[in-house]
Amino acid sequence: MATARGAEYLLTLGRWRRGLGLVTQSRALAALVPGVSQVDNKSDFLGKRSHRRHPGILQLSRVRLPQVLVDAAQLLLLESSMPNMEKQVQALTNYLWSRHLPVEPEELQRRAVHLEKKFLENADSCQMEKLCGEVLHALRRTTYHWQELSYSEGLSLVYMAARLDGGFAAVSRAFHEIQARLPEFQPQTLMDFGSGTGSVTWAAHSTWGQSLREYMCVDSSAAMLELAEKLLKGGSGSGMPYVPGVFFRQFLPVSPKVQFDVVVSAFSLSELPSKANRTDVVQTLWRKTGHFLGKEKSPLDPRPGFVFAPNKKPKEEKFSMVILARGSPEEANRWPRITQPVLKRPRHVHCHLCCPDGHMQHAVITARRHGRDLYRCARVSSWGDRLPVITPSELPPSPAQDPPES
Repeated sequence: MATARGAEYLLTLGRWRRGLGLVTQSRALAALVPGVSQVDNKSDFLGKRSHRRHPGILQLSRVRLPQVLVDAAQLLLLESSMPNMEKQVQALTNYLWSRHLPVEPEELQRRAVHLEKKFLENADSCQMEKLCGEVLHALRRTTYHWQELSYSEGLSLVYMAARLDGGFAAVSRAFHEIQARLPEFQPQTLMDFGSGTGSVTWAAHSTWGQSLREYMCVDSSAAMLELAEKLLKGGSGSGMPYVPGVFFRQFLPVSPKVQFDVVVSAFSLSELPSKANRTDVVQTLWRKTGHFLGKEKSPLDPRPGFVFAPNKKPKEEKFSMVILARGSPEEANRWPRITQPVLKRPRHVHCHLCCPDGHMQHAVITARRHGRDLYRCARVSSWGDRLPVITPSELPPSPAQDPPES
């Protein structure tokens, strides 16, 4: 069990890490805009629902793996008889969460030039021949050494034990957002880039199993593809798969005419060796997206793209996500999204919001100023939910601020 926080779609998910400056950056950009946030009364956002179930709430409190998947995973682990499995799982988990993106060549060149200038300041003619060696040594000592992960049969099993539940929870949360906001969307085809253990397929089947008829799983690791197929067959290499219509391949389909209703890249873009590789892959995936990924227009589809959704025992999964959809932003409800934990204080609530125009807003919401409905909705909302408010970006920020009610 894991807790998940955080038509035509391309969905990307990545690991959420502390220390990357995301919260600090949000606070730096945030501006208090008194009098801007207003209840969206035009849409009668509550109707007959309670505040705890207002339409902006999107989080999933509990996500359980399908029991048939749990049984298959346990069978494969028992049959493997791998020693010290728990220690290997913890070691891989720690490594994945501490992993950084590789240093780009331009950044490496900048560091080398900086170090060369630094050494030249303290070097004399006798030391010049040692300069190149010193620069290389300093670069090796101060630069993150990124290595591509190669998943063997054994490492694939360890990854399954470490990440199957968390990956399933994160993807389920993202699919839940699409389903909750567009219940009429019934996709028929899905492609998963970097499919790994196949958790995207299981989550998609749990969400849209009645309409999906084709799942394309793409992963460069043959061992991962074999493991994913065994999980679908109850832990064996034979038998009928639990989810029909699943296909496996090691390379993306070449033809630009091959498109899918939903394209997913979960925890895989960060495993590519450079920014250029990531850009190329995202553009390729966007071209294969029939509905829900990026900013580029497809030559086969003139519709523009827009961002549809972002960036405890039981286990909690922290992740970041972005869902990009084809069409016009006006087709989606444009309420702002909560980007940090909601701070509840006596008679007022602090909400950090990402508005439809991309700007950050720090809103202090009170019942007296914004109305009882919005105030109570804000108090029960969580990080990742949307608030039913209108935030006109054209209004200038005001230096004034009403004090919280006493």
